[in-house]
Amino acid sequence: MPTPTERLTALRAALSGLGVDGFFLPRGDEHLGEYVPACAERLAWLTGFTGSAGLAVVLPKKAAVFSDGRYQVQMRQQVETSLWSVEHMYETPPPLWLAQHGRGLSIGFDPRSVSVREIEALEQAGCHMVALSCNPIDALWADRPPAPATPACLQPLALTGLETHAKIQTIAETLRKAGQDAVILPDPTSIAWLLNIRGRDLPFLPVVLCFAILHADATVDLFIDITRIDDAVRAHLGTAVRVHMPADMQQVLQTMHGKTVRLDTGRCPVWFASILRDVDATLVDGTDPCLMPRACKTPAELEGMRRAHLLDGIALCRFLCWVERNGIGQTEAAIADHLLALRRESALCIGPSFHTIAGSGPNAAIMHYAPTAEACSRVQEDAFLLVDSGGQYTCATTDVTRTIWMGTDAPPEEWKKQYTCVLKGLIALDQAIFPAGTHGYRLDPLARLALWKEGLDFDHGAGHGVGSCLSVHEWPLGFTRRPVLDPLYDRMVMTNEPGFYAPGSHGMRLENQMETCVAYKTETGDYLRFKTLTLAPIDTRGIMPECLTDAERNWLNSYHAHVLEQIGPHLAAEERGWLQRACAPL
Repeated sequence: MPTPTERLTALRAALSGLGVDGFFLPRGDEHLGEYVPACAERLAWLTGFTGSAGLAVVLPKKAAVFSDGRYQVQMRQQVETSLWSVEHMYETPPPLWLAQHGRGLSIGFDPRSVSVREIEALEQAGCHMVALSCNPIDALWADRPPAPATPACLQPLALTGLETHAKIQTIAETLRKAGQDAVILPDPTSIAWLLNIRGRDLPFLPVVLCFAILHADATVDLFIDITRIDDAVRAHLGTAVRVHMPADMQQVLQTMHGKTVRLDTGRCPVWFASILRDVDATLVDGTDPCLMPRACKTPAELEGMRRAHLLDGIALCRFLCWVERNGIGQTEAAIADHLLALRRESALCIGPSFHTIAGSGPNAAIMHYAPTAEACSRVQEDAFLLVDSGGQYTCATTDVTRTIWMGTDAPPEEWKKQYTCVLKGLIALDQAIFPAGTHGYRLDPLARLALWKEGLDFDHGAGHGVGSCLSVHEWPLGFTRRPVLDPLYDRMVMTNEPGFYAPGSHGMRLENQMETCVAYKTETGDYLRFKTLTLAPIDTRGIMPECLTDAERNWLNSYHAHVLEQIGPHLAAEERGWLQRACAPL
């Protein structure tokens, strides 16, 4: 197996042979998604960094790896820093880094795995961006895994609440009103939602990897190996959906001469835009029209969310009871495995929604720490154990974090103050009332205010959208510090997850999932509130009760009473007794 130095040296030699000075390598694959198959983990192969968000830039004498605040500690642990500089992608954006180190150089990129918007930003850095005919990593990666090829399966109407033809008609009408002939859909989650299909191509995301073009005449070109579509799925898709082999995609795109085609420049690979421009199609930058309808859940999807959270809550409460009694000395990987095993006792659970984060002591300060049997620690006594996990259920997707104090003595007073501030942030965001259409970034400070008053903060968003048996991170929704202009409406599902992290010492995060509901109506429009879906007690041993207001204490006591009422009847006597104590009024 080549060393990190050998891999970087081999890539630089390959780039020289291709006539370019450098290479831009995003973590995403040809679909530009958060989750990628093993065969597309090119960034991990080259750099060693395994996080879910990031990129690398290789120049003749310099190389850098970029990611966001969740992965700054992890990058420094996984990347050979003598070869790579480690950068924060928002504090030092790649175009700025390239402007400083690569101005005037020719930088190669794979047009199938880089978005139109990314290339436009990089070209402004003064570099000459060169689309390569192939990804040079693939030729160097000797033991590259094969591409996944699981069969497509149906997501029944009882779970989606809306038939496929109705969704196609709705999106087609959006295109017609905008004067557009078609939209490019490279995102498998949009296609899964649109066509009511699912799959098992990815470890945590139940989709089949495919592409689609939706036309204003309410027909769809779907590009997927036809052997992955059985008779039942074919009958479900009907005559409005034409199924093509992926190799036919370029030929179909070339028939769109003179058409007005919508593509989301932030989420669509350059490859599509290049082919369409070559046939004189008119390209219009527009958000993927499936995103907002997908985010506003149907009544059937919301009912599925509630059903999944009941099942999830049963597993979580059994887990929390077990870990309090048996957790000290267990490996973090064993902790994660036990929780997943409890979830899988439900026939509706098809697996985890992401790699469980189970971090004890200093590992809890690594925001996206992912323990494995080969590399993890044992749960420490007198330390916080942070467990961030989720399940994929046939009816919904879940995501929840609890931080548990593992010890008989109370946590240090300073840690309790931090934990209490995190709880206050969770409650403040949960209790928000706001006009429909408010952008998520405007609510993000609610989760931080108590921390800010103590000179503390956390370097990740305060929450994100969640799919319905789809992605646990359903973009573009979220509570973020950056001014992302995606509005919140009724029937969306979000997470609420403030935290605090002291690198090398400890970390804490509390996370609930919430649905948006109408709080009240006015002459000027609806006002919304959140309704918590998650059903699991919050460890009260880290709380300073005297620092809570009466309203905050009442919220916690009311929440715990609800958890006990909903989950208690489903537990064995011993576990129910534990839950009664965990949910006792503060």
